[in-house]
Amino acid sequence: MVRPLVMGVLNVTPDSFSDGGRYFDLEPALARGLEMTAEGADVIDVGGESSRPGAQPVPEAEELRRVIPVIEALARHVRVSVDTTKPAVAEAALSAGATLLNDISASLWPVAASNGVGWVALHMSGMPCTMQDDPHYDDVVGEVHGFLIERARRAVDAGVPEVWVDPGIGFGKTARHNLTLLHHLPALAASGFPVLVGTSRKGFLGLLAAGPGEKRAPVAKRLPGSIATATWAMLAGAAMVRVHDVAAASQSATLVGSTRLVPDVAPRAARMSLEAVGGPELGVR
Repeated sequence: MVRPLVMGVLNVTPDSFSDGGRYFDLEPALARGLEMTAEGADVIDVGGESSRPGAQPVPEAEELRRVIPVIEALARHVRVSVDTTKPAVAEAALSAGATLLNDISASLWPVAASNGVGWVALHMSGMPCTMQDDPHYDDVVGEVHGFLIERARRAVDAGVPEVWVDPGIGFGKTARHNLTLLHHLPALAASGFPVLVGTSRKGFLGLLAAGPGEKRAPVAKRLPGSIATATWAMLAGAAMVRVHDVAAASQSATLVGSTRLVPDVAPRAARMSLEAVGGPELGVR
């Protein structure tokens, strides 16, 4: 069975948009990391600097203080990635046991190459503190895919042994940009580089799931949208999804993997469903 991988989010920060402060200390962070491992996480992504819209940078020394003890403790039990943009933090995290750099700056491939570890290139327009002020693209799919493939090829040429690409859902994108990138995930997957997608609990899901009298559904009500978009991403070719709700996503990944054992069944069911409603229509181009 070809099962997509699940990356569990572990924010050791006081200000992340979803779980800021809950795992800020070592003991609860370690407990949550082990819990996600038991729930089926293939990778635990440890981050010490929030990248939510409007977030401010964290000093290097403070980021190191937050992430290194957690990585050292978890790396004995599960594969660990570090979510950072700072070369010094990346180097220290790798020394502590991390084997994957999750890099929203898409700039740390030299560190990955020199250490022989994996690297994720994410597309972000601007910086977290300003990225959602007024996102604009002439061609969001072409610009995002072109950027990622160019960075991925540079990394391969530099000797990085494992290169991932992430379209950066929510990183300087409107809701329509996000939906358009999700719609066109098969094209990114066809590039040959494994695709990582993170939609979990993000703001555009709040907009889409808003109930009566709500401008945006709160984070606590975004689980259905998180799992729906993660499942869509996996079916569209994503090889890994980054999530907060590991147990649900892991079950979804197992089911998606199971459909690949019987390749004639799912397409036939999909064709019958499309015929019943008169054809496909996603509402984005």
